[in-house]
Amino acid sequence: MLLNAIITYILLLLLPGNGAGDPPPAEDEIQKRRAELQSLRQQITDFEERLREQQQQEIATLELLDTYDKKGTLVRTLLTKLRMGEQSIQKKIEATRKEIKRLGEQLLFLKAHYANYVSSVYKSGRIHDIDLLFSSKSVNQFYVRAEYLKRFSEQRRADAERVKAKKQQIEETQAQLQSELAEERRLIAEKGTEEDRLAMLVSERRDILFQIRKDKKTAQREMQRRLAAAKELENLIEHLIEVERVRKEREAEEIRKGTLPQPPAVEGIFESKRGKLRWPVAEGSVVAKFGNQIHATLRTVTRNTGIDIAVKAGSPVTAVADGDVSTITWLPSFGNVVIVDHYNGYRTVSTHLSEILVVEGQKLKEGDLIGQSGEALDGPRLHFEIWKDREKQNPELWLATQ
Repeated sequence: MLLNAIITYILLLLLPGNGAGDPPPAEDEIQKRRAELQSLRQQITDFEERLREQQQQEIATLELLDTYDKKGTLVRTLLTKLRMGEQSIQKKIEATRKEIKRLGEQLLFLKAHYANYVSSVYKSGRIHDIDLLFSSKSVNQFYVRAEYLKRFSEQRRADAERVKAKKQQIEETQAQLQSELAEERRLIAEKGTEEDRLAMLVSERRDILFQIRKDKKTAQREMQRRLAAAKELENLIEHLIEVERVRKEREAEEIRKGTLPQPPAVEGIFESKRGKLRWPVAEGSVVAKFGNQIHATLRTVTRNTGIDIAVKAGSPVTAVADGDVSTITWLPSFGNVVIVDHYNGYRTVSTHLSEILVVEGQKLKEGDLIGQSGEALDGPRLHFEIWKDREKQNPELWLATQ
């Protein structure tokens, strides 16, 4: 019986998860997430107030459209964070349920094991232990058995405490589960509210677009705004080039001093793909080519710094090559803008995005999702540009033949 007890004792010690278990999710993490959501809600509220002020004029303006676009971006960002929060809490709920099951199994094991010991003591009492000691064939065996019995008795007392502690741990984990379930229900409810808000926003924006497109003066203003946005984008590229120049000079100085190792050379992957680059969208047609364009209504000539691809709104927009997300911004006429650095001076620009699914500094592989296409004043489309340092490139000379 002693051998079986010792074996059982060893198995108990080897049983996984005998400690306090995984700690509950950090409260400060939940508070941080709630603070981010609250900040987004406040920004959305600010734009709602601006919309009310602009709508009182009862005139559909480009500025009103801008406000709708900015609010739409914030609502979509809030929805993305809510979905991420819901997925995260679902994983925690599943993990907590598994933890409760595991703790329950351990508690049953401890109770059964302790009950067997109590029953054994009740039936045989301490006489069995004394007989075991005096049946030893040597003094050494006597001391060995005495030590085993001592440890076995101590372990039984510890088991009783562990049964009590395990029950308390289960109760605490069940309380944590209830809290997580409540958080999940709250996130699902809020997500539904924001989805309804976004649907209404999209409908209202469509009505504003319809009114604006009928106004010839608005078309003239939009053309001027587009030229100004193109200039602002050019200034942004200039800034990125300057930042990169300063960074390279600083790194070269640190390499010269020996405080920084020589970085591996970046291969000219982008330039080697001229004429073979993947398209940023899976389907669509070029409706505005690179270079001089004649406006269909105004009959004026403007210069397009990239190409406009007519594509269904909400279409996935992907990286045409490996790179880093260097800038995410918003510009009048262009809407949401994402600039990707493809190294060696090459950059791509995607605008009119209804949703952005990357963050600044994120590394991308060719084909990785950047966001979703949206709707410009001229209709659903993606505006796409390629730059080599300060020189605008004709994207159609770089993209693979469809």
